Amino acid sequence: MSQQETILKNAFAAALAVADPKKIVPEYLAKIFPQGSEPQGKCLVVGAGKASSSMATALESHAKNHWPNVILEGVVLTRYGHHSPTSHVQIIEAGHPVPDQAGMDGAQKIYRLVSKLNQGDVLIALISGGGSSLLTLPQAGISIEDMRKTTEALLRSGAPIEEMNVVRKHLSAILGGNLARLAIARGARVEALLISDVTGDAPADIASGPCAPDYSTYQDALDILAKHHLGADAIPGSVLSHLQRGVAGEVPETLKEADLKNVSVKNHVIATAYKSLEAAAEYVRTQGYESMMLGDTITGEAQEVGIEQAALARQHLLAKADNPIALISGGECTVTIPKGVKGRGGRCSEYLLSLFSASADLPNISALAADTDGIDGSEKNAGAWFTPAIRQAANTQGLIPSQYLDQHDCYGFFAQLDALVETGPTLTNVNDFRIILLDK
Repeated sequence: MSQQETILKNAFAAALAVADPKKIVPEYLAKIFPQGSEPQGKCLVVGAGKASSSMATALESHAKNHWPNVILEGVVLTRYGHHSPTSHVQIIEAGHPVPDQAGMDGAQKIYRLVSKLNQGDVLIALISGGGSSLLTLPQAGISIEDMRKTTEALLRSGAPIEEMNVVRKHLSAILGGNLARLAIARGARVEALLISDVTGDAPADIASGPCAPDYSTYQDALDILAKHHLGADAIPGSVLSHLQRGVAGEVPETLKEADLKNVSVKNHVIATAYKSLEAAAEYVRTQGYESMMLGDTITGEAQEVGIEQAALARQHLLAKADNPIALISGGECTVTIPKGVKGRGGRCSEYLLSLFSASADLPNISALAADTDGIDGSEKNAGAWFTPAIRQAANTQGLIPSQYLDQHDCYGFFAQLDALVETGPTLTNVNDFRIILLDK
């Protein structure tokens, strides 16, 4: 393994470590429930997301040591393959990013449990990225198939995740603060622990904010569908009808700030993309690199972002800095797939191949891009990486990046070079991680 490959992979490992639920969940539970103030009454644990199962495992471990007299129960939904062992909280695996019946049944179970809370009970919600599709409990009149079709249409349109979630909030009985609304109507206290995978880290945006007041409206949801030219030919009639009834005031809006007066609802963001980027930056500095944070809010088409960052790398190399440089960034790009193209891979490998192609004149560049949940798009890899040696191997094999970019088959390109990042499910999720090493 070359020095550059080692540094790239260790930087990614450092980013993951700081978002490990086993470490951060107990730390925050100790702050929320100091010694002598453990939960009273029933303690119901619910949640959803790619990291939520491991969050539940960490919570149970903390409770065993610090809340020996508290009886836990609950249900947490996670993506297939992201199960973590628990004793008291049931873990249900379901479909993501396209919802399925298992997710709907699990969300229904969560809804029923929260509906049985009483005055003085505590609801602990463990929320992470992926929760929007996992907590698919449609409003009355909307079927799971209608939700699935709507999600698929939004995915293919290239709509940013923030816009997708505005639509999903207004179709859900749980998202958009509706879970908290249900609990506080029963007199329960709500404490939500959130691992953020969204730019800005707003609780309303993380898994579509099941316990957070929502800033968006039914009209916003309709405007988003119109923006992406998603009409009656792509969106089921039941969905359009529900949104139109919401605009007309015939259906209640999502939870708003005004609904939280004189109630106990708190959302705690316990891990963010920026904290992970900082951990990676701290590591590369120990390896002699000057770290430059490009931010955790970089979005846009993955191929375009790759081209932009190649240009930025070129500028830094031409400046002839004294030390090697590491450019570190996060945020979630999008990939718009044309009709008739299947594609293989995800936004991280697509960004990386675009960067690879646009930096052909830069012999001393290395890079890695990976999704912190361990799964990048359609395949089982987290992302991909390259070094000067990988570029040489690509040239030797006669691989032409533009051909793979045209077909959105970035997985196929890096698979042939044995340059995939393969972690398996990491059981956390703080958005995408990108690092570019610029050596002299």
